[in-house]
Amino acid sequence: MEQFQGQNSTPPSGSIDKSRVLEIKPLRCLVPIFPSQPNSTSFNTPQGAAPFVCSSPSGPFPPGAAPFYPFFGVPGSQGPHGHNPQTTPSQTPPFRFNTPVSDAVPINSFRAGDTTPSRKVTRRNAKSQPQDGVAGEADTDAEGVNTRLRKKGSMDPEVDNILTSLNIITLDPARQNDGDKDSVEYALLIFDLLRRKIAQIEDSKGSSPGIIKRPDLKAGTILMTKNSRTNATKRMGSVPGVEIGDIFFFRFELCLVGLHSPSMAGIDYLRVNLEEEPVAVSIVSSGGYEDDVEDGNVLIYSGQGGNLNIDQKLERGNLALKNSLERGKEVRVIRGVKDVANPSGKVYVYDGLYKVEESWVEKGKGGCNVFKFKLIRLRGQPEAFTMWKLIQQWKDAISSRIGVILPDLTSGAESLPVSLVNDVDSEKGPEYFTYVPTIKYSKEANSTDFSSGCACAGGCLPGNQNCDCIQKNGGYLPYVANGVVANAGQLIYECGPSCLCPPNCKNRVSQGGLKVRLEVFRTKDKGWGLRSWDPIRGGAYICEYAGEAIDNSNIEALDRDMDDYLFDATRSCPPILPSDSSEDMKMPFPLAINAKNVGNVARFMNHSCSPNVIWQPVLRTNNKEPDLHVVFHAIRHIPPMTELTYDYGMLPPEKMGRRKKLCLCGSSKCRGFFAI
Repeated sequence: MEQFQGQNSTPPSGSIDKSRVLEIKPLRCLVPIFPSQPNSTSFNTPQGAAPFVCSSPSGPFPPGAAPFYPFFGVPGSQGPHGHNPQTTPSQTPPFRFNTPVSDAVPINSFRAGDTTPSRKVTRRNAKSQPQDGVAGEADTDAEGVNTRLRKKGSMDPEVDNILTSLNIITLDPARQNDGDKDSVEYALLIFDLLRRKIAQIEDSKGSSPGIIKRPDLKAGTILMTKNSRTNATKRMGSVPGVEIGDIFFFRFELCLVGLHSPSMAGIDYLRVNLEEEPVAVSIVSSGGYEDDVEDGNVLIYSGQGGNLNIDQKLERGNLALKNSLERGKEVRVIRGVKDVANPSGKVYVYDGLYKVEESWVEKGKGGCNVFKFKLIRLRGQPEAFTMWKLIQQWKDAISSRIGVILPDLTSGAESLPVSLVNDVDSEKGPEYFTYVPTIKYSKEANSTDFSSGCACAGGCLPGNQNCDCIQKNGGYLPYVANGVVANAGQLIYECGPSCLCPPNCKNRVSQGGLKVRLEVFRTKDKGWGLRSWDPIRGGAYICEYAGEAIDNSNIEALDRDMDDYLFDATRSCPPILPSDSSEDMKMPFPLAINAKNVGNVARFMNHSCSPNVIWQPVLRTNNKEPDLHVVFHAIRHIPPMTELTYDYGMLPPEKMGRRKKLCLCGSSKCRGFFAI
């Protein structure tokens, strides 16, 4: 079968050049194309036949027909094989967002990340996309860039307002091609902040049949058009600014920092020059194929292409990996592991450099030939995936955590145990205190925000403008999927005792106890600290600051011994983004919390001038008593066993005479001291 449907079809116009060799497409490549008008097709249809024609998903298309999602192209841009002539072979066709999807579309033909869309996306072809490249060429967009996005911004006034407020910086050409730690952190941070805000807006609009919401793709494409990416030059070996053990929750993040360019294919490769065959630069092992990941330092990786009924071929990524074996080239390995907080999602862990030691062909589960590659991790690299496996053994009680003093510091006060660990010195534990999971008010606070609650008996839903709590939050639910906060660093109005919604309401994120497994540990030079056994997604809730609420006006008269455990909400902190144009955080009333004698895990969080955690106030709806809380959210994705720190903040001028303490955060942006 060829694209013009055989001998009885009439071409749209003109005559056929019989000397031209036609590209023949197998039947499985064709999808039905329905005309926009009942009789508008230029193809001759037999009397009484069904009014549709067939065409390759990538075109060309007859008048009145248009490509289905995700094969949208820019009008007039199709090349001889349906690709945009401006894209490289490593790029797939451009996207449009929030576009209805026909029920006739085989949705499993598309995969570009690991969030859960409104329809099921299979991973069978996750490694089968072409992704050729030549050293020195920057991929302008691993997914292709929508021309309308290039010219008109986001096509959404609300998103454009977000872009204005974020004041996204275009990195200079040198840092776009060759990054550093700062440029990598900026690209990832701005992506996640933008993604969360887009998700918040899309959630408020509700769901529509056939609409796939992918805020990650939309945010990533916008940043591509603004050149807010780094390490765009494809390379072998380590990537500047990316550290072994770094984690990612979206495939597009790997692309933005130059770790793995294609956001669908599992194998990335390049040609050093046009005369040589390509070699692999990175692979993603995320469970879509029959990979063997039991050994933390050895990976048996299945090749790309083929399926249960077709043999894999020695081409594209498979050929590149074979060439890497023969030439002894290093390959970056990104391992996908199950996301505990989102069972349908993945966490991608950069596990460092490997070498391909062996390759062979064997029969897969479906009986067809599958290429297998044995990769060995290079020695002397920091632990990454092996640490994940060890932590899982601690959780499953297969092995014991070394240095445990107490298995649960909270004595059952929290929903998850908090270990007390010292594998540094002989210290037996912190000074005694009473563990409480929340703030304790001794008297009524000076507040005018006491109010009646919402009437959402089934729980607050995004977009419900009749919800009083949503109205207080500016018309949006402050949290998106997985309890991630959308408005970092701003006052949040949560549902409280005066609301009719249930305890599992989406607007009660900080009220369900700890969501990640924490441990209080002994640091080498800063006393006790706090870290997590679990990966923490950017914007995710960690804990609140518990203790005794005190009169803010009496802070100066307090015992100096309390300084190390005193939280003063009148302090100001630098914005998350240097370009952040949002207003300073507003507290409904002054608040200070003393956690010396009564407190929780937050009292152990140390200061850093480059923190990975931010605090923000949460006011729960309560018409009887003050209900202001200080909660902590992750600024960025935090790998397991990474110390959790926040900026203690800067005192107002009238309090600058208080004690200062030497800062040991070790950050390149360290101010040298912090006030206590």
